Amino acid sequence: MIKSQRLIQLMMVINAKRSFTVRELADEFGLSPRTITRDLQELSEVGFPIYSVQGRGGGYRLLQERMLPPIAFSENEAVAVFFACQSLQYFGSVPFDESAASAIHKFYHYLPADAKEQIDRLRNRVVIWNPHRTMSADCLQTLLQAIMNDSVVTIAYKSGDGVTQRDIQPIGLYASEGYWYCPAYCFLRQTYRLFRADRISFASVNDGFPDRKDLGGRSVFDWITPDLTRFEQQCDLIVDLTEEGVRSLETNVWFSSHIEIHEDGRGTLRMRIPVQKIEFFTDLIWPLGGEAKIVGPVEAVEYIRQKIDRITKC
Repeated sequence: MIKSQRLIQLMMVINAKRSFTVRELADEFGLSPRTITRDLQELSEVGFPIYSVQGRGGGYRLLQERMLPPIAFSENEAVAVFFACQSLQYFGSVPFDESAASAIHKFYHYLPADAKEQIDRLRNRVVIWNPHRTMSADCLQTLLQAIMNDSVVTIAYKSGDGVTQRDIQPIGLYASEGYWYCPAYCFLRQTYRLFRADRISFASVNDGFPDRKDLGGRSVFDWITPDLTRFEQQCDLIVDLTEEGVRSLETNVWFSSHIEIHEDGRGTLRMRIPVQKIEFFTDLIWPLGGEAKIVGPVEAVEYIRQKIDRITKC
């Protein structure tokens, strides 16, 4: 095995082990401890995050921020990743700290000159745009950490009832219209809630709070579905949609699986919802304006009329 190949394989083995001794690696690779020591020194000099542990039971350990071995990308793949990362710049905040900006810099810096010219020609001409919203990057990072570790988070949340302190267990994060949303189990309300991240002014992982073990199977696509069935009073939300209305709701996590598309491109939304949630779901339809017509229930139709009356009287 040539040295470059050995160093890459060594990086992969170290990433898997996290802690190790020179003798362990020497035995695994069939090399002398001196050769392994030199290899480790070279990896350290190029920034691979390992450090030595002195004393009894010592050896080497890998810092929490691991470095992945080199990955070969085609030029088209590199350009695709570049623009995927670049699209995040239009969010007011992202839960990845400076990692996305660092990754995009590395991709661009090491591309050949002709590939850079391709990207430069596409700048500001191919854009994945989102409205700019202001929110706390620290809170987003805390929520992301809790999702990865199935932890509970203590938050200060601003709603129509004012600011309340809550313990929540996040299920996931998703972005829509520039906002970040966090579906989570709320221990204060003892049910599932959807939290808008820009309304969270404080977030801290609460390791002392016992987490729920039954949330692992839920995702941002189905987090509310089992909970909706707990309401005894149910009704059918029926909405006629224009072609544009269909396009608007096809990507909506609430409605996409409940739309029947007709041959002419128009569609009908039919969804079983709790009576207690009529206003909530009607508010989600409201932004479509004339691209949607609520057929039922009558309570939803009346709620829309009341909203229109309030607007026209202003």
